[in-house]
Formats: sequence, structure tokens, C-alpha cells
Amino acid sequence: MKRRNFLKLTLSTIIASQLPSTAFSQAASSTVAVAEGTDYASITRKVITALGGMKAFVKPGNTVVVKPNMGWDRKPEYAATTHPAVVKAIVEECLSAGAKKVKVFDNTCNDARRSYESCGIPEALKGMKNVDVRFIEDDRFKKVALKGKFLKEWSLYGDALTADVFINVPIAKHHSLTGLTLGLKNVMGIMGDSRGYIHRSIEDALCDINSVVKSHLTIIDATRILTKHGPVGGNLKDVKVLNKVIASRDIVAADAYATTMFNMKPEEIATTVAAHKRGLGEMNLGKIKIIKA
Repeated sequence: MKRRNFLKLTLSTIIASQLPSTAFSQAASSTVAVAEGTDYASITRKVITALGGMKAFVKPGNTVVVKPNMGWDRKPEYAATTHPAVVKAIVEECLSAGAKKVKVFDNTCNDARRSYESCGIPEALKGMKNVDVRFIEDDRFKKVALKGKFLKEWSLYGDALTADVFINVPIAKHHSLTGLTLGLKNVMGIMGDSRGYIHRSIEDALCDINSVVKSHLTIIDATRILTKHGPVGGNLKDVKVLNKVIASRDIVAADAYATTMFNMKPEEIATTVAAHKRGLGEMNLGKIKIIKA
């Protein structure tokens, strides 16, 4: 090899090593796995396996946060909260991968005790060793400098900040303000203070939070979706059973694909568009690899 070519190759290698890994792993990370079936635990495991298995995310001794939507005083059939069977399967996979501790929590909108009881998730995880399901504790919030476009700082839940792995498990549903609530918006559940403030510029605020707290894995519960009157719902006529679960390393890609289940396009959801523009993930469906698990 000529000296000039050798120097060019060496320089390009050095530059590549200093660039964010996302610049070179976008093709791999912008993969969405989709599984369908009535055995919700099984299809949840299928999408995780399609992405390399939980051991690709969780290492022995890790502390893992599994963040479902438990925000509303609604039974699972109303599609306002993440299905307990989906959450339990994820937690079991984390433990099988060697997690030292799995923490499950949400900063609820309705009364926490009623919401936790109604959603069925704590009951599904009851008695599982090394699984910590507890109510949000105010003294565990930490003021974090975000330096974002809209939020310069905000109180975020300490357990989410210190976890080795953060797994985001929203339910796919309609939202009266943002059009849909999916992975990006589910991260509101780690925010403290008066969260209503972010509605002034919610897409920028959500991007500010998601830029700091990265979802290593996003698993969207679409076993049944809330098609209108979200996010709280309350009428079974608004619920559509799809029997699907979606997963991706790329939270934007997961949200983008989930949008199609509502007969909408990703570009119709301002939060998805803003996150894509901020470099948080891929929203162009033509550039996302879809795996039917």
C-alpha cells in the first residue's frame, strides 16, 4: 500500500472511532421487530429474540428499569396502560439475562395506589425475586441540567438516571394533544414537578428529556390500542384488539412504525418529526428494516 493511501486509511479510521456510534449503527439500530399472536408473553419474547435476545441489552449484574405505562386508574382491557403479560415477559427475560435488580415504576396521573392496582402490573410481578415494584418517592427525583431547546433543567427520577439499562414499554394509544402517545411520550413517567408545563412545547420538551435519558430498548404494547379519547379512555368501543408487540433499539423507528397501526403517517406526529430532526432516530419507513418475528 502506498504511503499516501495508508495515511488516508489511518486518518479515516481515527475519525470514525471518534464519531458517535449511531453514525455507523443506524442501519442496525433502525430495525423494528413485530410479532402477532394471542399469547402476549410469547410474542413479546419473539420480538426481543429478533433483536438479538435480552442478553444483547442486559448483562449479568445490571440494574434494569422497565418503564411501562401505569398512569391511569384503568383495567388492562381499556388500553390506557401497558398489558401486564407484556411487562412480566420483559422482566423475566431481564432476570434470565442476569439482571441483579429490575425496577418497575411510573409517575402516575391518577391516584398512584388505584392506578397500580387497576393496571394489574404489580400483581403480575408479585413475588418475583429481585424485582422492585414501588410507588414513586418524591425524594428520589434529581434536578438535571438538560440544556435543551425548551427545557433547560428538570427533575427526573433518580432510578431511571442510574440504571444500567432503561427499557421503555409504552402502550400505543391516541392522545388528545400529541395525536398519539408511544415511546417518546412514555418517558414523561420519569419526570417530576408540574409536568403540565411542557404542554406549551411538548414535542421539544419530550426531545429534551429523551436526549438525556436514552431508551436502550423500546417495546410497544399494541396487543390492543386506544383509537380515540386518549390518553385515559374508558370506553371499550374505543379499543381495537391487534394482538401485536413491536420492539426496536431505535425509539423513533418504533414510534414511526406504530403510527401506521392507526392509519397515520409518522410525519403527522409532531413528536416523531421533532425527534427525527434532533437525531434521536429514524422516522422514514423506507429506511427502517421491518422483521416479522
